Amino acid sequence: MRQGIGSDPRIGYHFLYSGAGYGGSCFPKDVKALIRTAADHGRPLHVLRAVEAANEAQKRVLVEKVVARFGEDLSGLRFALWGLAFKPGTDDMREAPSRVVVDELLARGAMIRAYDPAAMHEARRVFGDLRGLDYADGPMQAVEGADALLIVTEWKEFRSPDFDAIKAALRHPVVIDGRSMYPPALPRAAGLEYAAIGRP
Repeated sequence: MRQGIGSDPRIGYHFLYSGAGYGGSCFPKDVKALIRTAADHGRPLHVLRAVEAANEAQKRVLVEKVVARFGEDLSGLRFALWGLAFKPGTDDMREAPSRVVVDELLARGAMIRAYDPAAMHEARRVFGDLRGLDYADGPMQAVEGADALLIVTEWKEFRSPDFDAIKAALRHPVVIDGRSMYPPALPRAAGLEYAAIGRP
């Protein structure tokens, strides 16, 4: 669908990526404001309400994939999480999908070691001292000894990882990609189970 829709030059490919939902300070607030303003004038915006509901559900898809693979009770499992900011190039975590992923996994008993190139300080402020959450100094330190790698934010430094090293570092060779960053054949060639949002 991305190729078909994006081939129209009026639309393009630039923003047509499947993912773990949108966040930040502007877009979620603007959607809510439009819904509210329309409702105040007796004009409910059903499409925008559906967009908002779909986005909230999308933030849980990564967790659903984890549960499908490891079960509902994640006690004793540790997950590497790459990306905390709502998008690359910022430390902003307002409405970030990572916040939902962290909360849902911890609620199921998981442990998380997270890494983000820019948002580590902000993550410590946002999450405080959450039991079961700690931070790595680099992406591979997060992966070492984890049961699976979860990718939440599509930072450029995550685009060309050493899949062989990832497989060797993980306890289970599982990568669950919330941004569909890789052609599936690449991680699978290294012997990794690879699940991504927007791919069968």
